[in-house]
Amino acid sequence: MKILVTGATGLIGHRVVAALHAAGRQVRVATRDPARVRHPKTVEVVTWNGHSLAPSALRGIGAVVHLAGEPVFGGRLTKDRRERIRRSRIDSAESLERSLAALPDEERPSCLVSASAVGYYRGGGDAELDESAAPGDDFLARICIDWERAAQAAGGDGVRTTSLRFGVVFAGEGGALPQMATLFRAGFGGRLGNGRQWFPWIHADDAVSMVLAAIGDVRWSGPANAVSPGIVTNAELTRTLGRVLQRPTLVPVPATALRLALGELAGQLLDSRRVVPRAAQERGFHFAYPELEPALREALGR
Repeated sequence: MKILVTGATGLIGHRVVAALHAAGRQVRVATRDPARVRHPKTVEVVTWNGHSLAPSALRGIGAVVHLAGEPVFGGRLTKDRRERIRRSRIDSAESLERSLAALPDEERPSCLVSASAVGYYRGGGDAELDESAAPGDDFLARICIDWERAAQAAGGDGVRTTSLRFGVVFAGEGGALPQMATLFRAGFGGRLGNGRQWFPWIHADDAVSMVLAAIGDVRWSGPANAVSPGIVTNAELTRTLGRVLQRPTLVPVPATALRLALGELAGQLLDSRRVVPRAAQERGFHFAYPELEPALREALGR
């Protein structure tokens, strides 16, 4: 089965492509920048504009992994950035569904695995949030709602669809962790706000394994929280990362300073979301890194 991957140059995407190739799967990558594809000799590359995928890109494809999306933490949420975030997620998912619908039934892929995020949930409190929990109503929650709705529309075309709601993905080569580690090594590590807010995370290896599980197991359908079962508060994360890096964690970041710096995005760091991987656990998914400290040590080579 040949698998199409969008977002293949991103933090999760390049690892997914490598894992599929290692498993002997044929891979086609849809990318805006073919020069950034890390496996040019072992994958087929098609070019797209990031939000409109032609039906021809799906011909001969057995499964689709849709990970493309404008980075959220790339500056304040200006009108232009909101539009880019929306187009890269919702427009691309809607285009993908239309292209799937345009294919003859016998040529349609059997499954679609689409990214989403824990920003789907309303922040606040200590209650556990499984996949049945209510969504929030801020900008990112509305993006996730529409993103998932667009992806799930493919189910009407007979395509089994899973939306993975990712927490913060920890990896040594990119994403949030190297930036956090740089601050901690410089002596600026500290809790955010009061530190009592829950912090949903997942190791990159488990994120990739969950994508592969969703491709290969017909039980995976609908939303699934891509987070570790070993969720911690921000204060616990701060202490653990400081211990791993052997650096002090004495300088808290005031909530007011975060709101001034990030605007509405500060809520993604200050609001508490105690997200649990209920669907993954019920399907028998095995986490290689269920606890925080071993995950951090592996990612940082400590």
